[in-house]
Amino acid sequence: MVLQLDAEALYAELLVGVRGLMQPGAALVGIWSGGAWLAERLHADLALAGRPGVISSALHRDDFGSRGLAAAAATQLPFEIGGRPIVLIDDVLYTGRTIRAVINELYDFGRPASVRLAVLVDRGGRELPIEAGYAAARIALPATQSLQLARGEDGRFSFSVQARVQERR
Repeated sequence: MVLQLDAEALYAELLVGVRGLMQPGAALVGIWSGGAWLAERLHADLALAGRPGVISSALHRDDFGSRGLAAAAATQLPFEIGGRPIVLIDDVLYTGRTIRAVINELYDFGRPASVRLAVLVDRGGRELPIEAGYAAARIALPATQSLQLARGEDGRFSFSVQARVQERR
């Protein structure tokens, strides 16, 4: 059986869910790379002022020794974090390790009033007690596969399922 996910339909669901998570003064922060793409589009569709933040997990990964330094954009938070509600946006939630790393990175910039997580797809498989406040879809995917979000030149999203690269130990 081939997994078919309509990323654009899920994006429409995510937009509704994120709208429900937003509080006065809240800021969107997208996790590099798929989450940053989503946050950029959500920010525009929600007609929010300013720019969304982009955050990288690279400096706080607990598997840095086995993965090495992954190519990622530097964290860019064009607003004050301290005391502000933050809505983190990611494309696929799996083990929770990226979210843990991102929260550590976020706190390097200040202490937010709250942090909520919204994801396009929750694929289960958690290794840490991290849960999305909103997931547009929940799916089961074997550990041997990964779900990749792509963004076309026209800005539209799509998914592909690929063989998962095993961590080097």
